[in-house]
Amino acid sequence: MSKSFQPISDVIKSSPKHKPQSFSEIYGEPENFLEVEVVNPQTHGYGANMYTDYEIICRTNIPAFKKRHSRIRRRYSDFTAFKKILEQETTRVIIPSLPGKILLNSNKFNELNIEKRRQGLEKFLTIVSGHPLLQTGSKSLIEFIQNERWDPKSMLY
Repeated sequence: MSKSFQPISDVIKSSPKHKPQSFSEIYGEPENFLEVEVVNPQTHGYGANMYTDYEIICRTNIPAFKKRHSRIRRRYSDFTAFKKILEQETTRVIIPSLPGKILLNSNKFNELNIEKRRQGLEKFLTIVSGHPLLQTGSKSLIEFIQNERWDPKSMLY
């Protein structure tokens, strides 16, 4: 037979007392966090040698990462190489797609296209870096996000 109905006020009064959380427990740093942003696109070079790179800002307290805070720059071609490396590194995680290539050179360095690409790269990196298996088990993720001298050739298996 089920228990008889109790008003919520009675249930709350009879529940075990918990100690109130401190200010630092409520507003302090979470136990494990990883924040990744793709910001500040910059276009370099002239004519056929032009390219745009993006700043990746990382803040974390996950022990697998070497630095708690880092800022590095990556080109779109670095992201495509990184995606291939991740796909080779693991079959247990579905790696999302990158934003598409811009085919017309006249539109390639248009501010709107650069911003759309920046948003797409940030979405890609947020999804990839947010995956628990990759956060703790992917050496290439940590290297890509934090190593200033990242070389995709050294990461291929």
